[in-house]
Amino acid sequence: MIPASILGGISSSQTHTIAPVTPADLPDLLALMRAYCDFYDARPSDQDLLELAGRLISDPRLEGVQLIARDARARAAGFASVFWSWDTTVASRIGIMNDLYVAPHARGSGLAERLIAACVQQCLQREASRLDWQTAPENLRAQAVYDRVGGVRGPWLSYSLPASAGDSS
Repeated sequence: MIPASILGGISSSQTHTIAPVTPADLPDLLALMRAYCDFYDARPSDQDLLELAGRLISDPRLEGVQLIARDARARAAGFASVFWSWDTTVASRIGIMNDLYVAPHARGSGLAERLIAACVQQCLQREASRLDWQTAPENLRAQAVYDRVGGVRGPWLSYSLPASAGDSS
């Protein structure tokens, strides 16, 4: 069941469709992924982005799933990525929404909330106990959406270490 806090602000008359990414979606998905990466000043190659998407398409039960949203004219309007992981402290699978992006022409339409709801639905289908995500501290617009849907800010700090030679990000 999708939390009422997400569904409460979503109009049933929305004209966007949301579906798992297929190979036919890759050109449009790539443009959205590139815009998302540009927002965060990240520069992965197109080939690397397409490889990531291909892995998710080929094994959504193990790896995760990407969703693409399209408007009434079938124009790509946004995407979200959910990766599967585990949380030992609750002894269950969790979904990690690593990406959520809404194109400028679709912002303010409730699409971000609908994409989050679709991610929660994917978690339910995969028997994940919750959906986790993080955002940049300066991304106040995203934080407003997350607060609006009832997301709870966690107490954890994020850390990372490069796992490949030459990776300093």
